[in-house]
Amino acid sequence: MARIISLANQKGGVGKTTTAINLAASLAALDKKVLVVDFDPQANATSGFGIDTRKLDKTIYDCIINDVEPSTAIIGTEIDNLELIPSNIDLVGAEIEMLNTEQRESILKNVLKNIPDKYDYTLVDCSPSLGLLTVNALTASNSVIVPVQCEYFALEGLGKLLNTIKIIQKNLNKSLSIEGFLLTMYDSRLRLSNQVVEEVRKHFQQMVFDTIIQRNVKLSEAPSYGQPAILYDAESRGAVNYLNLAQELIEKGQNGSGSHADL
Repeated sequence: MARIISLANQKGGVGKTTTAINLAASLAALDKKVLVVDFDPQANATSGFGIDTRKLDKTIYDCIINDVEPSTAIIGTEIDNLELIPSNIDLVGAEIEMLNTEQRESILKNVLKNIPDKYDYTLVDCSPSLGLLTVNALTASNSVIVPVQCEYFALEGLGKLLNTIKIIQKNLNKSLSIEGFLLTMYDSRLRLSNQVVEEVRKHFQQMVFDTIIQRNVKLSEAPSYGQPAILYDAESRGAVNYLNLAQELIEKGQNGSGSHADL
């Protein structure tokens, strides 16, 4: 069975989509079979893999709203072992359309159940909100990765996210765990970056990934070429950081860690 991991933080611009794209590509490079579910109406994960969102036949929207068979929405990417259920702007209206649906928090969970069991990891890229789409992603997931940018308001809003996770653990998905907090956009030259690392580690201790994602020009440029960093420049610092993260995630899974965390 695929391990389903959501990437969630209601703050925008923290590196969620960058992480979804590059972690998926790195896991695939390490011979894992990976499916990315773009669950964000902005569809940046889809375009980040070089796919034109205007020319899609079927998207995750069709799966959750129109009961389209999810296996028919899966498309390949340039990377072996890595496939995608794409998104587009249609997903904007999904939350309102889901409101009157029975068990509306479990719609994505039921969609993912119908996906062929051939993946090691399914990564769900969430939208920057704590709305019904994100609740669906967390209800469907085994665990969640929370990207935290090494900037001034890093911890602001994390309380709300952790509270949402707690509610979901209690009412919708008892087995949801926090895979880890991932420090992103780190610049070793900035005192502030180092202070944030210290603060997050003090706060969340062993729940923070050892791997830190550094600020990296190639990492920022790669999406405009429709490629993960590992294809755009495999030797760039960003590509190496995400390979290290993939390795850490695999080892964590083998050791059976991943914590329910005392939130």
